[in-house]
Amino acid sequence: MLFSPPSDLTTSVFARIPDQFRIKDRPSHWVKQQRGSRSTDCFLEGPSFDRQGRLYVVDVAYGRVFRISPDGQKIDLVTEYDGEPNGLKIHKDGRIFIADYKNGIMILNPESGAVTPYLVEVEGAAFKGVNDLVFSSNGDLYFTDQGLTGLHDPTGRLYRFSVKGKLECLLDTAPSPNGLVLSREENLIYLNVTRANAVWRVPLLPGGGAMKVGTFIQLSGGHGGPDGLAMDEAGNLVVAHVGMGSVWVFSPLGEPLYRIRSCQGLSTTNVAYGGEGNRTLYITESDSGCVLHCPMEIQGRDLYSHM
Repeated sequence: MLFSPPSDLTTSVFARIPDQFRIKDRPSHWVKQQRGSRSTDCFLEGPSFDRQGRLYVVDVAYGRVFRISPDGQKIDLVTEYDGEPNGLKIHKDGRIFIADYKNGIMILNPESGAVTPYLVEVEGAAFKGVNDLVFSSNGDLYFTDQGLTGLHDPTGRLYRFSVKGKLECLLDTAPSPNGLVLSREENLIYLNVTRANAVWRVPLLPGGGAMKVGTFIQLSGGHGGPDGLAMDEAGNLVVAHVGMGSVWVFSPLGEPLYRIRSCQGLSTTNVAYGGEGNRTLYITESDSGCVLHCPMEIQGRDLYSHM
């Protein structure tokens, strides 16, 4: 034991996908490929808040996006389309960007529900399977291309798509790159590498590219690994750990501060700050089709959508 055990925090259910939206008898390519014999009636990821305080989440298994009211009492189906949406972030102009495992980077119109392609190939070839995305403060888009990579095939990629339209591969040697977040100074990326059960630290070069990539946090246990990431105003890193039913909070030095325990299942996939003062952490728990929440002492960092 290198550090003292982190303090425990508890969660409660903020919202649950209603039975009317739970799919029981429809085949899903994603479920067959990713979960095998483990069926699911929805699989939530990608929580992000708009300026009205409404929470958007994706259902990767059945190509759906839901919108949840600020009090968690009303859930609307925004769209259902031929895709596998993994991650979701909102542009400050209101457009909703989706990391779609099947199709690439897509844009959702939140009013009409229309989903259109934005970035779907690299050098004439399809992506392996994009997973998550984040905007920098100048509008550059960073996203992961995970596919079925892992320790057996460490070829997952991290991309930057600049506001000028330049697509740059920053990494192509990651075994299952997943959630990502920029540091407060935006000079490095924290990257969840799921199959290595680790969070990597990816310093960014001023002129482009990355250097001296290393492991920032090495996790253990669970039947998945680190999935989604968030950061608070103090620079503490929030890591959703699939298969542990937990979300960890680490200091900027990598010291464990809190363990936030799921009150539902073990598939704590993604995290987002929201609520009054941006001081509540919201967690997608995918096995139960629920969004959990937990009050926090330090407010979360504003994302590009709120800048």
